[in-house]
Amino acid sequence: MLCKDFGMSANTAFTVFVNSVIRNQSIPFAISTKEEDTVTVRGMRAFEALRKNAKKSGATGMSLKDINKEIKAAREGR
Repeated sequence: MLCKDFGMSANTAFTVFVNSVIRNQSIPFAISTKEEDTVTVRGMRAFEALRKNAKKSGATGMSLKDINKEIKAAREGR
């Protein structure tokens, strides 16, 4: 175990961590998330919402041609 390699128990390592947080008023290492993951999750949520709305409106059987026709009509303000 890594703690033993440093000559301390897991409890001592945790105490050192907590004291560092208190002393420095910050976590002593970077915490981050990959932006791609956040974007992917948001994209999937949006996609699922669109699928749900399409199912409610009966648009699930539309062909690509039908979809493009709807988009064109929406852009033209119809």
